[in-house]
Amino acid sequence: MADPRITRMADVLVHYSLNLKKGDRLIIKAPYMALPLVHECYRAALEAGAHPEVHTLVEGLDELFYRYGSDDHFDAFSPREMVVAREYQAYLVIWGDYNTKQLSGVDPQKIRRSRRARTEFERIFDERTLKGELNWCGTQFPTHADAQEASMGLFEYEDFVYNACLLDKEDPVAEWRKIDAIQARIVKYLDTKKQFRIQAQDTDLTFSAAGRKWVNCSGQNNFPDGEVFTSPIENTVNGKIRFSFPGIYAGRAIEDIQLEFKDGKVVGASAAQGEELLQTVLDTDAGARFVGEIAVGTNYGIQRFTRNMLFDEKIGGTVHLAVGNCYPETGGQNFSAIHWDMLCDMRGGGEITADGEVIYRNGRFLIG
Repeated sequence: MADPRITRMADVLVHYSLNLKKGDRLIIKAPYMALPLVHECYRAALEAGAHPEVHTLVEGLDELFYRYGSDDHFDAFSPREMVVAREYQAYLVIWGDYNTKQLSGVDPQKIRRSRRARTEFERIFDERTLKGELNWCGTQFPTHADAQEASMGLFEYEDFVYNACLLDKEDPVAEWRKIDAIQARIVKYLDTKKQFRIQAQDTDLTFSAAGRKWVNCSGQNNFPDGEVFTSPIENTVNGKIRFSFPGIYAGRAIEDIQLEFKDGKVVGASAAQGEELLQTVLDTDAGARFVGEIAVGTNYGIQRFTRNMLFDEKIGGTVHLAVGNCYPETGGQNFSAIHWDMLCDMRGGGEITADGEVIYRNGRFLIG
C-alpha cells in the first residue's frame, strides 16, 4: 500500500511550494530511488494543468563521471540544463541517495572544476528566480542510505522527514502559512537593523546587513523549511566562528571547522579532520572565501543532526553561515561556484545582538 504521506507531500509541493499554474513547464529532477514521489508530483502537476517532464538520475553516473571524465568534461555544462534555466517556469529537485559516499574518493579539484562550469547556469537561474519567472524547490525522499547517514532505521527516518515537512498535520499548507506569518514579523524587524553580532562557544562574529533584505523561508524553495537569512555586506564580516557540527562536502565530513574573517574574507581556516579539503573548497574561486549567507534555523521540529543540510540548517536553535554564492533577493553581491553551509549551535548560551540589543538567546528569538 502506498504511503499516503507521499501523495500529500506531492500536493503541497505542486500547489504551495511551486504554485504551479496551467501551462507552466516543470522539470522534475530526481534519482530512481525517489520514483514514488516523482509519480505523485507528475500526477499533481498534470492535474494543475502544467506540463511536467522528468529527468531521472541514474545511480552511479556521478562516480563514473569523476573517475573517467577529462578536464573537457569538467569544464562543460549540460545544454539541456541551460534550456531549463532560460525557458521553464518551475524546477523541482528531489534528493535521495543510494550511496551517500559515492564521491568520497573523488579528487576535490575535479569537483571544484565541475562546480565552476555551473556559473552561467546559476546566474541565469538566479536572475529569473528574482524576477518571479522561475519557481524552484528542493526536497528529500527518504532512502535507506540517507537513513543510515542519519543513524536511523528507514521507518524512523521516514517519520522524521515527513514530520519535519508537517505532513503529519491535518492541513500542512495551513501550518506552513502560520510559520510564514510568524517569520514575516521577524524579518520585518531584522530589516530595520544594521549591525549584528553572533556570540557562542569560540564564536564572536560581527557583520553589517544595512540595506540588505532578510528572507522568510517557509516552504517555497526548500521543503521542509524553517529559517530566516540574509547576505551580509561583503567586506563587513569580522571575527571568528567555530562550527558545532561537521561540515559535509561531497559526502565527506570535515570535523571541527573554525574560520576567522577580516574585512569579509576568510583569513584563517582550520579543521580537526579534513583540513586539506577545507582549503580546497575555500580556494574554489575568488568568491569562495567570502560569506554568501548568514541564517537562523527556526524549525523546532528538527532537533537532531542528520548530515543532510536540507534538514540540519533548519534545526531550531542554530545559526548557519555559507561561504560562497549569495542569494540575489537579499541584495548580496558575492558570487561563487559554491554555496557551502556550516552549522553553529546556539542552544547552550548563544546570543545575537542587533544594533546593540539582544534579540536572540539560547536558540530562540526574543522578537516576533
